[in-house]
Amino acid sequence: MSTVQIDPTSRRVPPWGGFNTTVLRIELRRMLRNRRTIVFTLVLPAALFFSFGGQSDWNDDVGHGNVAAYVMVSMALYGAALTAASGGASVAMERALGWSRQLRLTPLHPAVYIVMKALLALALGAVAITTVNLAGVVQGKPDMAIGTWVACALLTLVCTLVFAALGVFVGYLVPGENAMQVLGPGLAVFSFLGNVFIPMDAGSTIYRVAQWTPMFGVAEISRAPLTGDLAWTAVLNAVVWLALFVAGAAWRMSKDTARV
Repeated sequence: MSTVQIDPTSRRVPPWGGFNTTVLRIELRRMLRNRRTIVFTLVLPAALFFSFGGQSDWNDDVGHGNVAAYVMVSMALYGAALTAASGGASVAMERALGWSRQLRLTPLHPAVYIVMKALLALALGAVAITTVNLAGVVQGKPDMAIGTWVACALLTLVCTLVFAALGVFVGYLVPGENAMQVLGPGLAVFSFLGNVFIPMDAGSTIYRVAQWTPMFGVAEISRAPLTGDLAWTAVLNAVVWLALFVAGAAWRMSKDTARV
């Protein structure tokens, strides 16, 4: 019985680094089956928005809308940040279960794997943003033009990439289920310090501290169509933190793949 010899040099690297929509679809379906993800995506952001509702000053003017619209955009950002970070941090469980090691035996390029995680985080963030915006429609208090509404939602979605990168970084840094135990409280603190939950006086000391936090820049960008104001320092803040988190994720990923 003869054996067939296969020349390894004849194997071709798949196009796009092995990017596979089937794997992406399976990953998304798996995340949505996770009860914690559902709570973060559908329940928590909308509950936070409603918990701030009914205040007497919600009809006060803010830029091109009112306070209710300002709070809605802020809560959408917080919900999207949580879900995006959760999607990115799923690499921690995959490493613990050996799934990442199995993937490294396939033609899937590590960089493409991270891109797929980012797309997954964007999809989850979009669900969270949509949920909070629907809560705003149901409540009926947010007042801003449709174009402003859509622009805020799209900018919020783009800004979730910062927290997707943070999630991947922490997922490679912290073992197993501990990743979300770090990210959950951490993002809550960042939100308080980043002018998301409670508007701060621009001249206060805490506001000057908030300008250095990861949540500050993305919050200012997300609300820019509503407030009509966006400082270049806020954009710089978001870009720098995104670069730091991506660099950190790439560094930890290189350490992880070096073990194989």
